[in-house]
Amino acid sequence: MFDYLRGLLAELTPTYAVIECGGVGYIVTISLQTYTKLEGREEAMVYVHHIVREDAEILYGFAERSERDIFRLLIGVSGVGGGTARMILSTYTPSELSNIITSENAVLLKNVKGLGLKTAQKIIVEIKDKVVGIESGSGAKSAQKDLLDNMSAGSESYSEALQALSMLGFGKAASEKVLRKVLKENPNAEVETLIRLSLKQL
Repeated sequence: MFDYLRGLLAELTPTYAVIECGGVGYIVTISLQTYTKLEGREEAMVYVHHIVREDAEILYGFAERSERDIFRLLIGVSGVGGGTARMILSTYTPSELSNIITSENAVLLKNVKGLGLKTAQKIIVEIKDKVVGIESGSGAKSAQKDLLDNMSAGSESYSEALQALSMLGFGKAASEKVLRKVLKENPNAEVETLIRLSLKQL
């Protein structure tokens, strides 16, 4: 069982990273939370969760242990796979998600792409008592503050956000429409903020 990988960050995209350890490049599936934390680094350490299926082996990577903890709780819920759990963690930070679940806000949780109301309610029922105390390594922040921290403007942010949404499987036209709306409301938003706010409306 792997606990973490530490090595050269050979490649980084909004959906996966390649980490070279001992001459071997490991493809690690990541969330937007982890992508943001790894961006700009030459070396990285990620906590991993290894999933073995009949047709594939998948390594999921997380910049913080708290994100992996919540990921493991999510995939323990019937009907929630690794892909859905990653999408949830791309939409909300661990502290935001913890607040949503403990406050039993199924309507907000179902805003995640591919997640219906019944599954959202099931997640809340099954893990609401388990997420208490799970926070971001830098400390829990309010959802509003987390969304608005460290913003910087620029059309480059728009392009990067559009590319990331495309890699996550969203159509270009729909993504552009939502991104324009988000930018209008948050003109100084950085890439991560643009993506996360857009995910909540797609």
